Amino acid sequence: MGYDAVVRVEHLTQRFGKRTILHDISLDLQRGEILGLLGPSGAGKTTLVRAIAGIGEYSEGQIAVLGERMPSLRVVQRIGYMGQADALYQDLNGLDNLTFFSDMYGVSKKRRSSRIEEVLELVQLTPDAKRPVHTYSGGMRRRLSLAIALLHEPDILILDEPTVGVDPVLRKNFWTEFRRLQAIGVSLLITTHVMDEAEHCDRLGLIRDGRLIALGKPSELKEQADSQSMEDVFLHFGGVQA
Repeated sequence: MGYDAVVRVEHLTQRFGKRTILHDISLDLQRGEILGLLGPSGAGKTTLVRAIAGIGEYSEGQIAVLGERMPSLRVVQRIGYMGQADALYQDLNGLDNLTFFSDMYGVSKKRRSSRIEEVLELVQLTPDAKRPVHTYSGGMRRRLSLAIALLHEPDILILDEPTVGVDPVLRKNFWTEFRRLQAIGVSLLITTHVMDEAEHCDRLGLIRDGRLIALGKPSELKEQADSQSMEDVFLHFGGVQA
């Protein structure tokens, strides 16, 4: 597809004490690609993407993002990261949270107001922008977190289960936006444990017990597993009888 790698992970291992969380993982994210990481809770997806985003540690191996070894402050500024836990200021309203993070990301004052309006509209929070965040539902907080990750128009988006708690209609809107971003050259790394979301990805990495058990296009993985169900594909590569 004419991609070139913007992220390279080589032989990544992470240990906490005697416990190994990630086992010798190697993968890449190509420019303008949506790469999904599919696996159950506790599989190691969050540990992996935090390391790639430059905010998590690793014991062995190497990560390069945009040609620089991570962690790199210069590169971190070109990444939009949305974690599983919403890092929001609960006593501020949505608009104030966005204003704070736009300053932190270095969004110019000339661009700031229009950009905040754009991301609020995207996540359908414009009517609630002046409500304190502590009054938001879980889904609304996820939406605000996504808006913050998009604020500075990053080259790479790393989204850790971005659609958890989001209703089906808005989830569809999110994926429409992800495809729009892809079309303008943004690279997206998205974790999920929702099998049907895996179908939206250009390539898919299956993670189980800290191991990358398969990597390829969803159609290729289905063919290799001789299955039309992504759940059965996961069980096949995990060595579990479907």
